[in-house]
Amino acid sequence: MQRLTRQQLVLLVLLTLVWGVNWPVMKIGVTAYPPLAFRALSIWIGVPVLAAVLLLLKVPFSIARRDWPQLLWLAATNMFVWHACIILAVRTLSSGRAAILGYTMPIFSAVIGALLFSTALSRRGWLGVSAAALGVALLLWHELTHLAGRPVGVVLALVAAAVWALGTQLLRRTTIDRPTLTISFWMTLLTACVMTVLSTLFERADWQVPSAPVWGSILYNAVLIFGFAHAAWFYLARVLPPIASSLSVMFIPVLGVFTGALWLKEAIHWQDWAAVALMVVAIASVLWPARRPALAGVQRA
Repeated sequence: MQRLTRQQLVLLVLLTLVWGVNWPVMKIGVTAYPPLAFRALSIWIGVPVLAAVLLLLKVPFSIARRDWPQLLWLAATNMFVWHACIILAVRTLSSGRAAILGYTMPIFSAVIGALLFSTALSRRGWLGVSAAALGVALLLWHELTHLAGRPVGVVLALVAAAVWALGTQLLRRTTIDRPTLTISFWMTLLTACVMTVLSTLFERADWQVPSAPVWGSILYNAVLIFGFAHAAWFYLARVLPPIASSLSVMFIPVLGVFTGALWLKEAIHWQDWAAVALMVVAIASVLWPARRPALAGVQRA
């Protein structure tokens, strides 16, 4: 497995904190506001933030005409389906459990990689996937009865995770010869348009002026999620092997569960603590430096 550089490690830690805390933040936002409109507003405010980053770093905005079909496919699999499905799931499920279902993505990624891209997993890779799967099962232990009564939310979260897993695999293999920030900007802008159309079609009658807590949730998502987290994730997904980038963010649902318990009084059980240990195993299995092979043919003194 690939060793992370210091920059990649810092991005991973920040990404985990920002995305993990965002699950109860989103729950607060969509409880009293149309979810698709919430997402559309967050992205539209986040687009100028991301554009400012590109200008500051002097990153080009242009995408070659031949690359637009591939860009649209990447946006559909990495963002369109994910954002539409998961924000609807968050409204019907607890924030922590929506995070857990969404982050079944690494398991889907391993299966998709093996079936569609002939990606062979190492023994450590399978250990990580197995630990992540068991951790997810433990985190859902006390929710199975409740989830059974909310099948739409469960299905939406799992569809979001599966399509995102495919997008992660495709992003790693993209032939678009542009910086990751450029690709991230255009995918984010396209997603803003898609979410706006969906909200107009299905939520127009429910549009209203956001309350102060909803505005707080929107701004958190705009600046930290769409201005930072997505660009950081796309960078990691592009430079790391798909299974490494996927399992490396498995602590996000754990953080989502515990922040949801702190802010929204969602219950925590011993299974949640056991899942923390399993997620640590999953992350370590793909990010811990491999032992270097012994030097062969060393000349004796």
